[in-house]
Amino acid sequence: MTDGPEPWEPGSGLAAAGKRHAPATERNRDAILAVLREELPSSGLVLEVASGSGEHAMYFAAALPALDWQPSDSDPAALASIEAWRQEAGLPNVRRPLRLDASAGWPVERTDAILCINMVHISPWEATLGLMKAAGAALPPGGLLYLYGPYLREDVETAPGNLAFDASLRARDPEWGLRRAEDVIAIAEGEGLAFQRLVEMPANNLSLIFRRRD
Repeated sequence: MTDGPEPWEPGSGLAAAGKRHAPATERNRDAILAVLREELPSSGLVLEVASGSGEHAMYFAAALPALDWQPSDSDPAALASIEAWRQEAGLPNVRRPLRLDASAGWPVERTDAILCINMVHISPWEATLGLMKAAGAALPPGGLLYLYGPYLREDVETAPGNLAFDASLRARDPEWGLRRAEDVIAIAEGEGLAFQRLVEMPANNLSLIFRRRD
């Protein structure tokens, strides 16, 4: 860790926002955990980018107690929610959340693995570019970058539900929307992150697995 931005402080006036609940978390967490059990190191630091409500971080940290979990987000309300969940869970392997904007400079210099769930399509493309650049610099050789979410793919028909979701995202913000998996992979490869495999997930989502090249 650097001596840069400090973890979000509960006394910063945001704690009143309280815990958030993301219903999708309960639907996808076990499928994601099954993949993470295969891919994460046995010990070390896992940085979760765009932790949202914080529910994934608590669930995975409880299931994988040998790993040290660092949640993060750029949204003050999300940081308050993460901290509320963290305090309730009382897990010794979950650090206080960091304020982190994927498109800007990161307050983390080194981490053994990076996890990013459902951010790529609900953020400007610059956030994905920043994620890949920072991951390429922060991960050790062989370090994991794990992405989860809905993607478009060449030569694979997009599910009607994903097409409707893409349209709704772009209506909310023209800089949002489902990305082509091939574009995300190309950006990652350019930052020294080798694409390892794609895992089909429930509800037309995908897991994309990358490893930092030696």
